[in-house]
Amino acid sequence: QVQLVESGGGLVQAGGSLRLSCTTSGLTFSSYVVGWFRQAPGKEREFVAAASWSGARTLYATSVKGRFTISRDNAKNTVLLQMNSLKAEDTAVYYCAAKSSGLTTTVISYDYWGQGTQVTVSS
Repeated sequence: QVQLVESGGGLVQAGGSLRLSCTTSGLTFSSYVVGWFRQAPGKEREFVAAASWSGARTLYATSVKGRFTISRDNAKNTVLLQMNSLKAEDTAVYYCAAKSSGLTTTVISYDYWGQGTQVTVSS
């Protein structure tokens, strides 16, 4: 079956960096759009970043543009999220997700999800 497993979360001070990784199995990774989403306590899940099947096209939420970078390694079935200049408001559970076509930002359009990894930024 399809599995997405996130790692790399943790506690970091404001201004610091973290790199999240998502390893996938059970799907033809290079044919899928991949995305990162996050959900803070009491809030809805929101879009963070997404990359096309080749990684040539990317989308970012306005709140993270210029600070976060999404990348993918199709040979390793892995997608990364490099997060720099972290802020307290970036604190959330981060999820990776995959969809079969179309680079989009909507939660409901993604077919497969990981279990999430906690990112906590202390101010």
